[in-house]
Parts: sequence; C-alpha cells; structure tokens
Amino acid sequence: MTGVRSAWSAVGGDPALLPRVSSVVREGALRARLPVRELARACVSACALAAAELGARRAGLAEVPEVRLDDGAIATAFVSERHLLVDGRAPVAFAPLSRFWRTADGWVRTHANYPHHRARLLAALGVPEEDPDAVAAALAERSAREVEEAVYAAGGLAVALRSPKEWAAEEQAAAVARRPLVEQERPATARARVLPPLDGSPLLPAAGVRVLDLTRVIAGPVATRTLALLGADVLRVDAPQLPELADQHTDTGFGKRSATLDLVAGRRAFEDLLAAADVVVTGYRPGCLDRFGLSAQELAERRPGLIVAQLSAWGSYGPWGERRGFDSLVQAATGVAAIEGSAERPGALPAQALDHGTGYLLAAAVLRALTEQREQGYGRCLRLSLARTAQWLLNGIEPGQEGTLAYDGPDAWLTERDSTLGRLRYALSPVSFAGGPVDWARPPGVWGADAAGWA
Repeated sequence: MTGVRSAWSAVGGDPALLPRVSSVVREGALRARLPVRELARACVSACALAAAELGARRAGLAEVPEVRLDDGAIATAFVSERHLLVDGRAPVAFAPLSRFWRTADGWVRTHANYPHHRARLLAALGVPEEDPDAVAAALAERSAREVEEAVYAAGGLAVALRSPKEWAAEEQAAAVARRPLVEQERPATARARVLPPLDGSPLLPAAGVRVLDLTRVIAGPVATRTLALLGADVLRVDAPQLPELADQHTDTGFGKRSATLDLVAGRRAFEDLLAAADVVVTGYRPGCLDRFGLSAQELAERRPGLIVAQLSAWGSYGPWGERRGFDSLVQAATGVAAIEGSAERPGALPAQALDHGTGYLLAAAVLRALTEQREQGYGRCLRLSLARTAQWLLNGIEPGQEGTLAYDGPDAWLTERDSTLGRLRYALSPVSFAGGPVDWARPPGVWGADAAGWA
C-alpha cells in the first residue's frame, strides 16, 4: 500500500479513506525489474478513490463507496492500445523510425510516429527519404548526445540513452526531483460554480462537468477518457492541420466528442467553449499554447473557478522545460530503459506506464480538485510530468507482494461494441468502485467530426 498511499497523498487525499481500497493482486501482471505493477495500481487506486469520494459527496452518501481493483484489469488497460481491434485489424504501435539506434558511442531513441516529427528527424540527419538503413548509417557516425542536440534543434525527437546515474547528474533531473509528484496552485480568482447533487444509477461523479480536452497521444487522452467514463462532458479539440493518429484517437476517444478548431480563425468559438468549461486539460509542450493566450494564469483569469490541468514530458522548468517528449523517450533519458535492458541492448517497460500512470494520476488530481471545490470553492492549477512519474518509479515505490492469483491474460477485461468506425474490441477501464460505471456511455467517433460546442 505504500505506492497507493503516496499517490493518494500526492493528490491531497484524506488518508482516513485509504481502508476503502482493496486490490486483487496477480502474479505476472506487468512483470518488470522496476515496480511497474505497483505504480500502475497506485495511480488507478488514487483515481478510483477520488471518483468514489466525489460521487459520495455529490450524492449525499453516508460513506465513500468501496474501491476494489484487480491487477488483471489494470495490466490490461495499461496496454489498451495493444488490445484495440477495429473490424479485426490491430493498430501499429510505432512507426519504423521510432526505435533505438546504435550510435558511435552508445544508443539513441527516436520518435517519428507523426509525419512532421519524421520529416524533422530526417532533415536533422541529412537523410532525404525514409530509409532505415540510411538513418542507421547516419546515426552510427555520431555520438548519442550530438544526435540528441541536433534533432531537438531541428524540432524533432531523439534522446540519448542514459543510466540512472547519468540522468541524476543532469540539471533537468535535479529540477524534476525538487518538484512534487503533483504540483498544485490555487489561482486568486472567483469561486467556481456549484455542481448539482447526483441521483440515479450508476453513480457518475463527474456528471455535468464540462472538460475541454486539449491533449494528444496517450497520457492526457487517458485522463480525459477516464473523466468521460465518470460522466463528464469531454470535448477534445485539435488543430485541423494536426490530425491525431487514427488508431490512437480510437483507443483514447471513448466517451468523448471530437472537434477541430483553429485557435486564430475560430477564436470566438473557443472563448465560448472556455466560458462554460469547468476543467481544461492541456498536453502540449510547455509554452506552446501561451502564444494563443492559453497559459494557466490567462485561462483562470478569463474563466474564474476553472481547474487547469497541465501535462508535459519533462516538466515546465529546467533546461528541458520546453522540449517535446514521449513516454519512450523519457524511459530512455531517465535510466528506465537501461535498467529494463541488457548489456547488448536497451529495454522498455511492459507498457507505456509513464503515460498511462500519469494519465490516471492526472484524472485523480482533477477529481480531488472538484471535491475540494465543493468545500472551498476556487479553481486549481495542476501540473504533472512523465519525468516526475519516472522519478517516482525509480526511487519512490517499493516492490509489492507476489499475488496468489495468476494473470492469465486480458480476455476477462476486454469487450466489444459497434461504432461508426467499425466493430471495436477494447479494454475496459480499471477504475472501479461500488455503484460506479462499468463502460463508457458512447464509443469513439471519427476524429474532428463533432461540432465545437457543449452537449
């Protein structure tokens, strides 16, 4: 329970509620050298308990519903992108140029799933077209740190493999370690609107909460997908010129609507959305949205009482504060990939656990902020980073007990339904509490197909 206690404390939870949580421990779930299973369980526990607490407060229940989690459900959900099938077709997780490569002095991890990132990587390496052999040859002539700096300077993504000791010597690592797992600030603005009481079944703690979802990839969309499960009206808004990867959007789009909006040409429509929002979740590179007047401070000033939840790869501080990043790159930089690898080759966690774990922790922080609003009013600014979650995994979580039950695979936590995208097989949410929802109210739809307005 040490990991659960740490996660619950990080979101400001009352320790007296921890006995409401119990878990089915399964041997073999998320097996790794690092305590990934314990991190995953802790993040989902905090989220489920925060949901149960908010639901109890809004429904006027005498006690918080019991939270009972299962390592099998958690392990399945933490690789939800691998279990997704669309009309029987499995998605492709990584593009050919997103992987580890040998350099003159070690290894470098690149990320090129998005076309614009792939183009910048190739430009930085002087490779005219997508040819893995040519990329390998170009990288083999350079040092890993040289590649890292050159590719980032070109707007691409590449990170030199580091050991935990090498990462600890970095100025960015020291900046990350000084921060709490969940940063929280209370803007000096007016009180938030009061959410109405709940009734009916299932208990939907976030019913009526309007969430403006400005996130991409996995971590942020997992957080907003979870809020949608719990009843929130989640509207994901993307720039029309930056489409999300189709399968990624499908996996994280359950329960949401999806719209496109140009933040310059469609500014009035965006301000109308903001004026009625309760929560804004952002997942872009720190500073990226500031030029549109969308910093946390400016959002809170224009929408008093707003909860702003910001997610980044490296944190919004330190020399890497404005860098792009993804789970696989953070694993490489912080020493996680070195620990999980061998003398011959770097490794990886059994799931993109930094993404998924941070996503559930972010959702927990939002739910706790909504609970505190009922008692104290006012908005919140919440900040989380994948690098800080990695720091917690490396140094803050103890391995747990082995389970008496085995993890026999994902089948018990997979389901199917029809959608406009086709027949979907997908992982159910691991967030579970007595009387709560089991599945999302709606399947994902076509990216950008919905109107940019609240339901």
